[in-house]
Amino acid sequence: MSKMKIKKGDKVIVIAGDDKGKTGEVLRSMPKEGKVVVQGVNLVKRHTKPSQTSAGGIVTKEAAIQVSNVAIVTADGKASKVGYKVVDGLKKRVARKTGEVIDN
Repeated sequence: MSKMKIKKGDKVIVIAGDDKGKTGEVLRSMPKEGKVVVQGVNLVKRHTKPSQTSAGGIVTKEAAIQVSNVAIVTADGKASKVGYKVVDGLKKRVARKTGEVIDN
């Protein structure tokens, strides 16, 4: 898998699949699998056994989604590809659509 341009904490929008159009924050990034976990997107139900720490039952949680199915959200709320630009001698991620710098 090539280098992932989306990182933990980024605000993204789903551009393909059942949850198309939903937005959320990236909770986890998995570069080796090429997947991300987005808050409130791709929810699945897990039937868990009771243990000493949890009561068990049916738990709803987020499942991983392919990174190619999400795009970064710009300030105006639209989806954008991610590019790179050298700013003040540092390589920064920028939104291709608006040119705004994503990294702080």
